[in-house]
Amino acid sequence: MAKRSLKASPPGIDKAKKAFERTGWTQEYLAAEVGLSTRQSVWKFFSGKPIERHIFIDLCFQLSLDWQDIADLPPLPPRDKSLTEQPTFSVAVTAPNSNQLVTQVRSQVSGQIKAQCGTIQSFFEFAQPLALDNIYTNQNVLTRLSNQRWLEISDLQNSRQRTLRDLTIETIPALEAVNNHQKLMLLGKPGAGKTTFLQHLALECIQGNFKADCIPIFIFLRTFVVQAKECQDFSLLGYLERFWHNYNLSLEQITTLLQQGKVLILLDGLDEIPPEYEQLIFQQIQQFSQLYYQNSFVITCRLAGQQYRFNGFTYVELADFNPTQVEIFAQRWFIATSQEFKTGQHKAQQFLEQLQHKNNRAIRELVTTPILLNLICSVFQERLSFPDKRARLYQEGLDILLVRWDRSRGIKRDRAYNNLALADKIKLLSQIAAVNFEQGNYFFETDQLLQTIADYLATLPDAHNDPETLRLDSKAILRAIEVQHGLLIERARGIYSFSHLTFQEYLTARKIVSSRNSEELHHALQQLATQIANPQWREVILLTASMLPNADYLMQQLKIQVDALLKEDSQLQGFLQFIDRKTKALSVPYKPAAVRAFYFSLFHNRDLNLAIALDPQLAKGLANDLALDLALERAFDLALSLVKNPEIKQILNFSFALEFESNLILSPDMKQALDSLKQKLPDPAKGKEHLLTWWSTNGEDWVNKFRQGIDRYRYYSIDWKFNADRQELLHKYYKSSQFLLQCLDSNFNLTFTIRKTIEDTFLILSN
Repeated sequence: MAKRSLKASPPGIDKAKKAFERTGWTQEYLAAEVGLSTRQSVWKFFSGKPIERHIFIDLCFQLSLDWQDIADLPPLPPRDKSLTEQPTFSVAVTAPNSNQLVTQVRSQVSGQIKAQCGTIQSFFEFAQPLALDNIYTNQNVLTRLSNQRWLEISDLQNSRQRTLRDLTIETIPALEAVNNHQKLMLLGKPGAGKTTFLQHLALECIQGNFKADCIPIFIFLRTFVVQAKECQDFSLLGYLERFWHNYNLSLEQITTLLQQGKVLILLDGLDEIPPEYEQLIFQQIQQFSQLYYQNSFVITCRLAGQQYRFNGFTYVELADFNPTQVEIFAQRWFIATSQEFKTGQHKAQQFLEQLQHKNNRAIRELVTTPILLNLICSVFQERLSFPDKRARLYQEGLDILLVRWDRSRGIKRDRAYNNLALADKIKLLSQIAAVNFEQGNYFFETDQLLQTIADYLATLPDAHNDPETLRLDSKAILRAIEVQHGLLIERARGIYSFSHLTFQEYLTARKIVSSRNSEELHHALQQLATQIANPQWREVILLTASMLPNADYLMQQLKIQVDALLKEDSQLQGFLQFIDRKTKALSVPYKPAAVRAFYFSLFHNRDLNLAIALDPQLAKGLANDLALDLALERAFDLALSLVKNPEIKQILNFSFALEFESNLILSPDMKQALDSLKQKLPDPAKGKEHLLTWWSTNGEDWVNKFRQGIDRYRYYSIDWKFNADRQELLHKYYKSSQFLLQCLDSNFNLTFTIRKTIEDTFLILSN
């Protein structure tokens, strides 16, 4: 094995001192540049004393010197007479064939790489380690939009359906990005799969599926710092020498591998380095990547955690999972955690089916992040369903991002705002969420955020009153939230949003529920109820109701606000009074509220979903009275359309619509009147032109008589005419009533009396 130390020759010392003088540095500064905590090795270097070989090489690199010109090297071996050139000294001269060396080292480190990267450990309900190959799902990286483009699409705040991940112009496979770029900085939100991707790269490499002519080295940077502190050596070359010394590799062999680009260097967790070592580690990585530029580098860092720009590195961001990736991950996860393959397949299918349910929209937003998808799979595993109260699931996800994810890996980050307890952090995040949500903001500017944080800090005990101090503290806290938890993300320069809108909704609801006293809570619930017609607020209302110890007051306020939608319009009030009278006049086996909903829909939007939700018996078949009115309404609508635009196809449809009396029971008087009207219709045998001419000439008179017959025998006016504004108001009232029923059916802490009172008065205006 080669000597592990070098010293400078007398001529080399002179060259080194002259180079050092040109820099204007101190020995302490040079030591720091090389990653040394003291200048002792630097002093030895200039004194011609032996120092560690890799430190000697690093010092020469910093001084822009060729270390072979400076070192006191042994004489070269005798020249081979057959050679015509004098060879220059190189480590590779005495090193074995590089391909043989790569093969040898790959074989030696294979077991270690598989042990280090072959499994992932879940800290959720299912604690058993999982084989990475069984669960890994291919990931994509995205190209982010320019700042100007982000500003152009700021109107997204008015759209709840489109998500932030839609705002990208390109995604490519992450493995393709590594292939295309020799030096890659991989950014991502907490739990986006950065570490898992590096583990996958290391395994693919050692298994010969990716860069099969290279040796992977996977380095947790937080562990690297701990080890470097122990030996007072922060250079990456020193780390490689110490690590590969276990496999009997000499520094010359390591240098040969690096100089020939045979190492895949994977550095994980740049954001996890303690602040006092950030600058030092940055310099070491920058220096090492420039000195050994022939190798491939991949560094991971949280999205907001990169404070330094590495020269020559391409920056990409891990994309959220798309629906296909969610499906693949879920299938693999349930199969990997089940004792039988078929059982796992069945659970995965159940999971994916329930995930697509309309009530699980907010959960679908969360599963785009691998860490939260892992959580939700774990929760589903236990009960084969999602929690009735989704707030518990969101609280669990929040706990992961705020505390458990870093704690499980032994990372302590709470330096920037360690004076804030966990409860204060949640209150602060709730304040940020609520203030912006109330203003309809999904995106918010830095100054706005800083002011919200400063306002909150000013309410804390022992708070600083100095505005500048508050602003500086606010900046530090904003950065800490962004880097440490990934709950707030800078989408463009100076433009922030929550990483998941679901968390903004949950935190807004939490802010309401945490009101200081009953008076304040009642006021907050009254204000919340005024948003019942606003679809953007419905998830907040549901979450708030689920977190209240008793939801009676909120439900009552929601009913008041639903009724208030129509209280200023006498025609619409008359419409509701009509359907109530119609309902009371019938004897049918359904809940009165469901019958009212049936007639509301019959004369407005033909949507029977609310009626069926109020009484599922309606879905099994309509009673004669309801079926007859439905048939008459359909026929009347077709007749009206014929008057406006006569055509043969519509005439045929109308003829079929009039055949309902064969299946329904009509009163004798009504049957006689209907038969008389039918006889006045044109004879189809007289041809197309006759039919069209008749409807153009006589159709309106016939339809008026049809309307009069319905009014007389079915006791209602079939032709409710509402202008566009009233149609819109009825639609809003109907949708709000549907949502109110959803709230009642959501298993909140609601007394039976309140629930029954509200349901019994559906589509009836309260006094």
